[in-house]
Amino acid sequence: MRIRRKPWARPELEACPFYTEHPAEYAGRWNEWFGNGKPIRVELGCGKGGFISQQAVNDPDNNYIGVDLIDAMLGLAKRNVERAYAEAGRVPDNVRLVTLDIERLFLMFREGEDVIDRIYINFCNPWPRPKQHKKRLTHTRQLMTYRRFLKPGGEIWFKTDSDMLFDASLRYFAEAGFTQVYLTRDLHASGFTGSIPTEHERMFTEEGIPTKFVIMRRDELPGAETE
Repeated sequence: MRIRRKPWARPELEACPFYTEHPAEYAGRWNEWFGNGKPIRVELGCGKGGFISQQAVNDPDNNYIGVDLIDAMLGLAKRNVERAYAEAGRVPDNVRLVTLDIERLFLMFREGEDVIDRIYINFCNPWPRPKQHKKRLTHTRQLMTYRRFLKPGGEIWFKTDSDMLFDASLRYFAEAGFTQVYLTRDLHASGFTGSIPTEHERMFTEEGIPTKFVIMRRDELPGAETE
């Protein structure tokens, strides 16, 4: 999503206690920053924060990390988080925002540090040209990176409006050793109630485009050694 530069975003982020532009400094000690041992969940490409602000404030039993690369987006996410928590009469105690290129997500965690129990990927860029496919957040190459810090049995919740990306992603998940837990090609007609709608989701729904949604579980790769 393109967004205009917001001069206020960088100063606000630098002063924000639940934001960092140096997430690698927290590798191996995310629970220390949160100040508790609760499970951690990550949204890749959190954008304006409409999803993670509501998800985190409604779920105090888990910690949340929103990842994006654009200051303007994260500035808006920061304000949305503050607004949601203020309305709930709380401080943002279980949410963190970080600046990072998702292709370098491995920097946030130590090798073998399987501390994440869920990843959310909501309406990511479908990168339709064949030579762009490796940039997809659900590409096999990316999924193998996520496996390095996603707990065994941890899940990826993936939403998209793109049939092409959805079908390709199902293949990628299988290649990377993920097992399907739940799948629907029309989330809003499915009766599934455990997912907060995103800004894109509302927009596409108004246009009559159904949301494709799948929950995939990290299992052992075929032939992998188990303890």
